Amino acid sequence: MKKRDFIKSLGWGLAFAPTMGWSASSTQNNTSSILPQPLKKGDWVGLVSPSAATSERILITFAVEALEALGFKVMQGKNLFNRRGHLAGTDQERAGDVNEMFLNPDIKAVICIRGGSGAARILPLLDYDAIRNNPKPLLGYSDITALHMAIYAKTGLVTFHGPNGTGSWNKFNVNQFEQMFFEKNKLVYENELEETDDLVIKKNRTQTIFPGTAEGTLVGGNLTVLSGLAGSPFLPDFEDKILFLEDIGEEPYRIDRMMSTLQLMGALNKIKGFVFGYCTDCSPSSGYGNLNLDQIFEDFILPLKIPAYRGAMIGHEAKQFILPVGGEVAMDAGAGKFWMTSHVF
Repeated sequence: MKKRDFIKSLGWGLAFAPTMGWSASSTQNNTSSILPQPLKKGDWVGLVSPSAATSERILITFAVEALEALGFKVMQGKNLFNRRGHLAGTDQERAGDVNEMFLNPDIKAVICIRGGSGAARILPLLDYDAIRNNPKPLLGYSDITALHMAIYAKTGLVTFHGPNGTGSWNKFNVNQFEQMFFEKNKLVYENELEETDDLVIKKNRTQTIFPGTAEGTLVGGNLTVLSGLAGSPFLPDFEDKILFLEDIGEEPYRIDRMMSTLQLMGALNKIKGFVFGYCTDCSPSSGYGNLNLDQIFEDFILPLKIPAYRGAMIGHEAKQFILPVGGEVAMDAGAGKFWMTSHVF
């Protein structure tokens, strides 16, 4: 997944928003969280596509069947099958589906079918007053980071970074979903280690960057998408936050550049803790002359002397944590885990 073109288009789009008919909400960035309404089996959920188009209709069928298997009835967005270039319809169509699902009293949650790119284009078109007044869970990850950040910044609504509709609904992810939404538990996020015939366990190992414990409000998501929102009104204040990040398909020098962006905008100096998940397919194209991720985190995170670790089960892998963006958490970097300290329903 390459999002560099998306970053350029975001900057252009924000600059020319008035001429495109965009009218960003006047709502100021929020400082307190709003909890969504709880879910139960039998509820209607809305399936939307705020980002890229889905390549084959069978994938939409899979998403509907997965949500039905979880116990829901599924309403598909009016524009779910649309396509404009790589996008799932025009900006107005994609934003319209999200707005309608929040406004519809029968819909109890909004599920994003996939990521890709393009979600940032619809941020000025979302009805943040309607979202605030109809607080519902929103689930998705990757490019959906744009929605998580904007909705939390503008309304304070807690949303959920986790599998998209077309994602993997394996036993681990289903268990996380049921604990979060049906049992309403305060989840503990500790990696599931996988043993093989190797003498050493290697899969899902965490690495401590700086030891210690911290508590704060959880924010974050995909690094490329989040850093692409720099300078816009769609990022929350990072004061006293626990920041989590992940990415895919980005070489280390690009990770370095994006971490530099977070440093230059002052975000890193405000956070109380740092958790990095997977960086899938992030190897350098050549081994000579490249920084590695260890060095990047030593440069940007280690000097902060805040609890920090990497390798959490967050990101573009089959098994992934479902995280409450805007929820309260505590972390132990030395132990490589964090946990919810308050309920989100």
